[in-house]
Amino acid sequence: MEPFEKIYEENFPRVYAFLFRLCRDENLAEELTQETFFQAFRSFHRFRGDSELFTWLASIAKHTFYGYMRKNKTQLECINIDLVTEVLCEDADRGPEETVQKKMTSETLRAMIRRIPEKYRDVVMLRLYAELPFSQVAAALKISENSAKVIFHRAKKMLTEELKHEHYL
Repeated sequence: MEPFEKIYEENFPRVYAFLFRLCRDENLAEELTQETFFQAFRSFHRFRGDSELFTWLASIAKHTFYGYMRKNKTQLECINIDLVTEVLCEDADRGPEETVQKKMTSETLRAMIRRIPEKYRDVVMLRLYAELPFSQVAAALKISENSAKVIFHRAKKMLTEELKHEHYL
């Protein structure tokens, strides 16, 4: 029990921050973080050390978040899309209408993220929200690091092209 308490104390802030960035709700992030650590505690005997501990915890947190969304019939509206928008719009011309354009882009992006395949959505979320390096994204999803990079690039390109098609960029 003591080793797990140390893991909890050391990783709680980072897991909470990851979940908060996904849901933008302090209470929900707290609840999901507790559930993540409960699930981690129950399955700690299966942690083989193939990845960093936080990568494993982020994977559990992601599945906990998705489970919550499915159970509560919550759509991706609760996801903090600002981070994705910033990445996709980083090269967009900035003018006086920037705020309106970013808001419209965010709304469009939410709808698009709902439609992309789960493997793309998972890589985008772990890379942007958990701020994991590609090596840890790959470990969490049990794919190669190169695959994680390719999937992220394709997801970004897919979303960017659709945004351009929608005349937002």
